[in-house]
Amino acid sequence: MLDIAEELNRWVEQGRDFAVATVVAVGGSAPRQPGAALAVDADGTAIGSVSGGCVEGAVYDLCRQALEDGETVLERFGYSDEDAFAVGLTCGGIIDILVTPVRADGPARPVLAAALAAAAQGEAAAVARVVRGPAGLLGRALLVRPDGSCDGGFGAHPELDRTVAAEAGAFLDAGRTGTLEIGEQGSRCGAPLTLLVESSVPAPRMIVFGAIDFASALVRVGKFLNYRVTVCDARPVFATRTRFPEADEIVVEWPHKYLERTEVDGRTVLCVLTHDAKFDVPLLELALRLPVAYVGAMGSRRTHLDRNERLRAVGVTELELARLRSPIGLDLGARTPEETAISIAAEIVANRRGGSGISLTGAHTPIHHDLASLPAGRIGSVA
Repeated sequence: MLDIAEELNRWVEQGRDFAVATVVAVGGSAPRQPGAALAVDADGTAIGSVSGGCVEGAVYDLCRQALEDGETVLERFGYSDEDAFAVGLTCGGIIDILVTPVRADGPARPVLAAALAAAAQGEAAAVARVVRGPAGLLGRALLVRPDGSCDGGFGAHPELDRTVAAEAGAFLDAGRTGTLEIGEQGSRCGAPLTLLVESSVPAPRMIVFGAIDFASALVRVGKFLNYRVTVCDARPVFATRTRFPEADEIVVEWPHKYLERTEVDGRTVLCVLTHDAKFDVPLLELALRLPVAYVGAMGSRRTHLDRNERLRAVGVTELELARLRSPIGLDLGARTPEETAISIAAEIVANRRGGSGISLTGAHTPIHHDLASLPAGRIGSVA
């Protein structure tokens, strides 16, 4: 749901009633991950997606029905060998979808509205919703902020709210979305509840060092991948808004000096395109010791070998050098700046998702590397 927060927040501000269908769990080769959502308003307008097209029509109808009767439902869709024309996933996967009405008179609206407003404004927040359990709890929600403050709750047992708040806070710290199994009274005992915890965190950072033509293309691809992109170069004649209109930030400063003072985290990617030892070496000496997701550097294989020797000379260890992706990008045979940007982006995605970078044709590796199996014993629908 939070993946379409900006649009849904506008609907809330306009006073629209709507129903939102959210992917709760997936199994096999399902096309969307938990948290993906499709919403339908009272006029029949739809936004978002839960399956890439396989079951959108059926989910749309469920949303319209939820708006009419005010009931939250959990529905499972899967491939049917008996009836290949039945509604389901032709890719062979299984997907569980929670459909929640968000009406002006509904109990879930204030909490979900607060979660949508936070996500739309780029603020960190997590929302936990009951997706499996007693009918009275289904669809109820709790919003958790980084400072530990909460909105909403489940009204069943005080300890349940406290436990879910703590667990959702851990999801938020990690920027994760997924399911949580817990007892109805907030312990591991008692009637089990399944909750979906969706986390909304600020966009991860991509810092591109070197204001060259290849950087311009990489900025565009980085924005397409929803990174907050910074371009940094010590040369003011090159690091300009005119050359990089799509960058979120342009910094004129020596790269290593900027990296010393800026904030990075475990999702940050650093792309070093300066291709000049006086910039590269002090920058990479620092970058390879930071807890970031990715460090890549442009250059020929000869440049790479020379740069590695220079880095060893200033004390960079072999273990630290092993983190460096150089020459940067996957082997796509890229020549143009745009092709090279795609090559770099593909390596970043593969690194993030655990992909091999090889062609899927003829391979026997999973298409989706980070999808957990559905818990055993799930039922088709709950009303």
